[in-house]
Amino acid sequence: MKVAATLALLQLYISATAELVTAEVSGNVSTETALSASPGDIVILPCYTAGKVTPVVTTWTKNGREIVTVGDPTRRLIVNPDGSLNISATMPGDEGIYLCNSTLSVNSSFLARVLLQVTSGPENVSTSISLATALSNGTFYTYRGSSVTLRCSGSSYPSQHLTWAFRGDSSSNDSLVSVSGSSLEFTIQNIQPSAQGVYSCRAHNPVSNVTVNSSTELLVYYVSDRHPECKWTLTQNISLVQFTCTWLEVYPTPKLRWDMGPFQVADSLNVTMSRSTLSDGQTVKCTAQPQHLGSEKEKSCSFTLELPFPEGEPMVSALEASNVTLACTETTSKPPAITTWRKGLQLDYIESGSKYILSLEGPVFKLTIVNVTKEDEGFYFCHSENPLGLRELEVELTVKTASSAYTGAVIGIFIAALIVGSAVIIAKIVYNSRDRICLGGFGQVEDDSGDVLSLVESDDEQVFQDAVPRLPPITNGHHTTLVQIHRIPSSDHGDAETADTSPQQREDTIQTEEPVQLVEF
Repeated sequence: MKVAATLALLQLYISATAELVTAEVSGNVSTETALSASPGDIVILPCYTAGKVTPVVTTWTKNGREIVTVGDPTRRLIVNPDGSLNISATMPGDEGIYLCNSTLSVNSSFLARVLLQVTSGPENVSTSISLATALSNGTFYTYRGSSVTLRCSGSSYPSQHLTWAFRGDSSSNDSLVSVSGSSLEFTIQNIQPSAQGVYSCRAHNPVSNVTVNSSTELLVYYVSDRHPECKWTLTQNISLVQFTCTWLEVYPTPKLRWDMGPFQVADSLNVTMSRSTLSDGQTVKCTAQPQHLGSEKEKSCSFTLELPFPEGEPMVSALEASNVTLACTETTSKPPAITTWRKGLQLDYIESGSKYILSLEGPVFKLTIVNVTKEDEGFYFCHSENPLGLRELEVELTVKTASSAYTGAVIGIFIAALIVGSAVIIAKIVYNSRDRICLGGFGQVEDDSGDVLSLVESDDEQVFQDAVPRLPPITNGHHTTLVQIHRIPSSDHGDAETADTSPQQREDTIQTEEPVQLVEF
C-alpha cells in the first residue's frame, strides 16, 4: 500500500508540473515549493509571496481536487488571508501536490505549487539473532557448523529500505541482502569462523533520506580436533629449558596450564624449568580447556624426559699416518642433547680444522683425525649433555706403526701353518696305527644267511673253556680277538622242527652240529 501511495504521488507530481507549464504559457506568474513534515506537525503552504497584496480570491486543490475549508468542524485546513494554506496536526495521507490559484486584481492572477511530503522514521529499528545465545554485553555467540537467522525490523513512512551488511576480520560486505518493507531476515547455514563479525541492519527512508543503523556482534565458537602442541626450547644455559604449550584453532582463547600449575587464558603458555626440578623418566604434561566448555572438551599433550645415552665402539685402532674416524650415536635424549668431542683426561674441546674434522650424519656424530700419529693415541670422549644431565662415551684410540703391523701378520701366518701341520701329523699317526684299533666288548651281528658273529676280548674273559681249543700264546705282543661263528637255523623252519622232535632227538641234533669256527684278528 505504501509503495502504491508513493507511485501515485509521483504521478500527481508529474500532472501538476504539466498544469504549471500550461499556466506559464498563458502568462500567469507562478512559484514552486517543496516541504516535508512529520505526523503531528503544523505546516503552512505558501501561495503569493511576491508582495503584500492581499488576494481577492484564493482556491487550493490537492492532487487535482479542490480543497473545501468551509464547514470543516475540525478546522484542520484553513486558508489564511494572504492565501496560504494552514494544515494543523499533519497526518499520513496529507502528502501530495497542492496548487494555489490567487486572483490579485481584475486582470492579474497568481499560481503556486507546493509539494508536501509527510515522512516518519525509520524508527524502532531493532536486530535479533535466533538459534544463538546472548551474552551479558548484548553480543551473540553460536557454534561452528550451526545455522542462525538474523532479523531486522523497524517502522517508517513511507516504506523503508532495509539492508543487512557484514564487517569481519578478513572480509566485509555492505549488502548481504536488502528489501523494502518493515522487516528483513537473513539465514546462514553451516556457519564457519569466517562469518564471525559485526552485522548491521541499515534502514533508509527514501523520501526523507534518513538512515538508521542497528548493529550486533556474532561470535562463532569452535574447538580444534587436534591436541595442543608441546615443545621445548633450549637456552644458553644448558641446565635450563623452556617448555611451550600451544593450542591453535580454538575460540575463544583457551585456558592452558603446565602440570599442576594454575590455568591461564592464552593461546600459548611458556614455563622455564631447571635441572634441579627435572629427572630422568619424568613426564611433563600440558592441559588445555576451552573457556566455554570447561573440562568437557579438555585435551592435553605431554612428553617423557630422558637423559642422553651416547653409543659407539669403545676401542679403535689405526695405523700411523692414516685417517681414522670415531663415531658416536645419540638417539634417546629428550630434550635433544648437545654433543661435542673432547680429548684426554682434561676434556679439551675439539674443533674442526686441518687436524680434526667434525661431521653429523643423522644421529651419528663423527670425529675424523687426519694423519694419525703416536701423539694422537689416548682417550677421546663423546660428550652429550641436555637439561637433565651429562653422559659420556669413552673411546680409546691405539696407534700402530707399519712394522708392528707386519710383525703381527707374520705371527698370524706362523700360527696358521703350525695348526695345519699339527693336524697333518696327527692324521698320519692315526692312519699308521689303524691295525691296532680293535673292536672291544661283546656283541652279535646276524646277517641274512643266519650266521651269528660273536666278538670276544681274549684278555677279559674266557668264554670257550671246554668246547673251544686254546689258541697259541701271544707272539707279537698284541691282544688277540676271537671270533666265534655259530650256524643258526632259519627262523621259518627251525621253530617248527624243534617243536616236532622229542627231547632225545633234539639232544642228538645239538651234538651233530658243525664245529665252531674261530677267526683270529
